[in-house]
Amino acid sequence: MEDLKGKIALVTGGNSGIGYATAKELTAQGAKVIITGRRKEAVEKAAADLGAIGLIADQGQVSAIEALASQVGEKYGKIDILFINAGVLEMGMIENATEKAFDNVMDVNFKGAYFTLSKFIPLLNDGASVVFLSSNTASMNGANSSIYSSGKAALNAVMKIAAVELAPRKIRVNSVSPGPTETEILNKVGFDETQLKEVKEWIVGRVPLKKMGSAGDVGKMVAYFCGEASSFITGAEIIMDGGMSL
Repeated sequence: MEDLKGKIALVTGGNSGIGYATAKELTAQGAKVIITGRRKEAVEKAAADLGAIGLIADQGQVSAIEALASQVGEKYGKIDILFINAGVLEMGMIENATEKAFDNVMDVNFKGAYFTLSKFIPLLNDGASVVFLSSNTASMNGANSSIYSSGKAALNAVMKIAAVELAPRKIRVNSVSPGPTETEILNKVGFDETQLKEVKEWIVGRVPLKKMGSAGDVGKMVAYFCGEASSFITGAEIIMDGGMSL
């Protein structure tokens, strides 16, 4: 299936996890894919493995986003698919919150995502597709998740407004909100092996389907939003969490 043949796609944070899986799926469907990331070696290796183009950019810095947009515009012209995926995770109670943790999460997950959309709008072809990676936590109220969850909720609000603003150009804007997904992000939180096992067991216990999702499944949903089958869908949030938020 090469539903996206001839399309040019940009995936932020495409060197690992959901970004990598999505880049792989978009490539399999015929798109020419550009991935970004902060770590040069990781981006170069992922790009080589995927047969994609790798560019170094820190999605938490607006100046870096502007430089990325300029580079993409000069080298590749317009794009058809923008998957705003790059994100970080920090957990903690509100009373223990630090400005550093708040800024780290919001700079990438919200401000970075917002300005990635903003700076790339001039590079989007009419009829393009934009997809945000949100989270089921945007509509949940779990302890320790206040910063992360509020950033994703804000992202969904921007998604809907962008869908209205860009509709005259037939550009569709949607978001995919996964629940617990098997990626490296939990490993980066700082759990040891025993803690990680306990956390995963606790998570699975809260999911009606009794399993964690896969990055590949999320990638397929993003690709769906980028193809003709979803041509009448904009401003939508798809929750993929095995029923966790029910």
